[in-house]
Amino acid sequence: MLRFIARRVLQFIPVFLGVTLILFLMTTVLGDPIRLRFGERAINPTVYRELQVLHGFDKPWYEQYLNYLNDLLHGDLGVSIKSGQSVAAIIQQAYPYTMKLAFAAIIIEIIVGVGAGMISAVKKYSFWDVMVTLSTSILVAMPVFWLGLLLQIFFGIMLKEWTNGAFYLPISGAESAQFPPAAHLILPAITLAAVSTAYAARIMRSQLLEVLNQDYIRTAHAKGLTGRRVLWGHGIKNAMIPVVTFIGLDLGAMLGGAILTETVFNWPGIGYTIFKAIQGRDYPVVFGGTVVILIAVMLVNLIVDISYAFLDPRIRYGGKQVSD
Repeated sequence: MLRFIARRVLQFIPVFLGVTLILFLMTTVLGDPIRLRFGERAINPTVYRELQVLHGFDKPWYEQYLNYLNDLLHGDLGVSIKSGQSVAAIIQQAYPYTMKLAFAAIIIEIIVGVGAGMISAVKKYSFWDVMVTLSTSILVAMPVFWLGLLLQIFFGIMLKEWTNGAFYLPISGAESAQFPPAAHLILPAITLAAVSTAYAARIMRSQLLEVLNQDYIRTAHAKGLTGRRVLWGHGIKNAMIPVVTFIGLDLGAMLGGAILTETVFNWPGIGYTIFKAIQGRDYPVVFGGTVVILIAVMLVNLIVDISYAFLDPRIRYGGKQVSD
């Protein structure tokens, strides 16, 4: 297993270099970042030259890229053109909010999505199966920003009017004196988890139905095992493999920031931070945020691969059987 982990980590190196190089070239071809940042406004030549030297834009692109990698190895993500603040400090402020939102959404996805998929498969063609199928179809077809707006109108405005202000949920921000921090998390987390929860339920339902029709399940029943023991001991464990893969990859995507959800709810996470940096042509923040997201996604993918191997020891990596 250690050899497998080491091999997967080594595979990340060319991926990381390739992605960062592409991103770097993309920002380079867009033009001079300092002139783009200031737009039509005139720049004092001395200030312009100082900013070029400060951000290393006075050097050829390949030298800038190598210097950036060297700085990255030392934990330096550069300086924001807009605020002059360290990019690492900006990300350090924003990323805890993204992590909090992502993990809350994943918990909803696991509990509601996997649970609904299990109920739908076990009670096939029942009322609950129809309800799960119908609700997941609606959620998959619904745009995320529209769902967020609907939740804001219902739980933040209509509910406040119906209860004369006695009960309602905050519709924006992450902190306020009026509500506990967890209250601010509810609507953004539901919005972010909605589509993924629907997909998780569908995957769980189809996989569990397929597993329950396998010969070894019929053999387990023939041996006299109870339905509950067959379901939990043989059915769900094998059906969970693609579900775990999906949820793991989804967590990686969520840790990359949810620009739409964070923008709708004014949630100060990394996605919203990068969105504002793109609007302000603040490329060091865009690049630094993207690099941190890339590292987070690669780490989550590594955890998914390891969990996949634990769930199904028959899987072979590099022609060798994965074992404990």
